Amino acid sequence: MSARRLLMVALLLVCGAAAGVALWRSGAGGEDPAARLAAELRCPACQGETVADSHSPVADAMRAEIGRQLASGRTVEQVEDFFVRRYGPEVLADPSPGGAGALLWVLPGVVLAGVLALGFRTVRRRRPAAAGPVVNGVPWLKRYAWGITAAALVALVCGVALAAGRLAGGEAPAAAQPVDPVAAQVAIGETLEAQGRFAAAAQAYQVAWKLRPDAAVLLRLAFAQLRAGQPAEAGRSAAQALTERPGDENALLVLGLAQRAGHDPAARRTLEHFLAVAPGHPAAAEVRRVLAD
Repeated sequence: MSARRLLMVALLLVCGAAAGVALWRSGAGGEDPAARLAAELRCPACQGETVADSHSPVADAMRAEIGRQLASGRTVEQVEDFFVRRYGPEVLADPSPGGAGALLWVLPGVVLAGVLALGFRTVRRRRPAAAGPVVNGVPWLKRYAWGITAAALVALVCGVALAAGRLAGGEAPAAAQPVDPVAAQVAIGETLEAQGRFAAAAQAYQVAWKLRPDAAVLLRLAFAQLRAGQPAEAGRSAAQALTERPGDENALLVLGLAQRAGHDPAARRTLEHFLAVAPGHPAAAEVRRVLAD
């Protein structure tokens, strides 16, 4: 067997093996879309861990959100896009097909092209050489068959790559907008609160407030701490919010409730101040009932 044939056989074997790997990877985890998606997303609060591997509250919240959205009928691609929009493209553990990933998409096409090239050469050997220009006593087509086959192979690979990109992602996605880390942490806190995990939500709000000290985030933190059964911490957060927003009705409410939960005699005075500032607040009626007891 000539060196060219050996090279071609080796190339086909390598491409076939890589194509098999590509098919295996594309089918991995297909039985459980929630688990597969969790393995394809990075935990924003962890260092190098996927959502599937991490035990952080953030990862727990993301897994719950994945399950909720899939159960509501959304596709894996739609759920993935939701997290990309919230946290940015860096949340993906595996980038979209491109670079080395694109190679795995086009290798099946390479294998097909190689097989077609071998078939073309085999058929030509069984037929008389076609009439045409002769170069150094060798028919032109035969002399340049390898070059023509290579060019066709490249064209087919490019076509498969373009088709795969369109089928996988449709139109080119718009440029990703910069992700606000504070907004991302607040969103995590809201998700955790909706699950009734108030201590974990307080941790998320604490991270958001450290990233950007803001009275609104501080109030979210105080509410979460109060609902988590941490009145001392809630009282400190609410008092700090009042220094930034003097007379704020929500800060007064949380502070008064935190003081009452901690059996602080100042609670009544704080809650009466709250009623004076916001008599029509949704919580005003309940506060009046509490003070009347």
